[in-house]
Amino acid sequence: MPPPSTSRAQSNFRFRCYRTPDISELERIFTEAGLESAEALESIREGGGLGLFVRSLIGLERAAAKLAFDGFIQGRTLTAHQIEFLDMMIDHLTARGAMDPRLLYESPFTDFDPMGVEGVFPEGDVVQLIQILHDVQGRAAA
Repeated sequence: MPPPSTSRAQSNFRFRCYRTPDISELERIFTEAGLESAEALESIREGGGLGLFVRSLIGLERAAAKLAFDGFIQGRTLTAHQIEFLDMMIDHLTARGAMDPRLLYESPFTDFDPMGVEGVFPEGDVVQLIQILHDVQGRAAA
């Protein structure tokens, strides 16, 4: 049970950050049960690891995805397009668990602006948004 000062979203976000021993144990269980071959597990590891693979299957809780953007959003006045753009990023994370930043330059993100994220946010914000995506992916892969 999280301490009283910890919000439920923060608790869920931390829960979704799998630890390496947990991932190793899942790999061992899969291999012993014959569900996956050692070669298939190695392929998953090379693709970002079992944590990222599992996250791609189950997605990310919406509260956890929103929490990832809290620091970015706080203290800002965002336009309607920026809010909708961030909501689409959160939707993607909720459905797939991680997001390749290159998708920010493809449809449906280019529906807001032909330049994708760079047409909706200033350069410094783009760097921060891409870092958030890398952080979310890194926590799944860890």
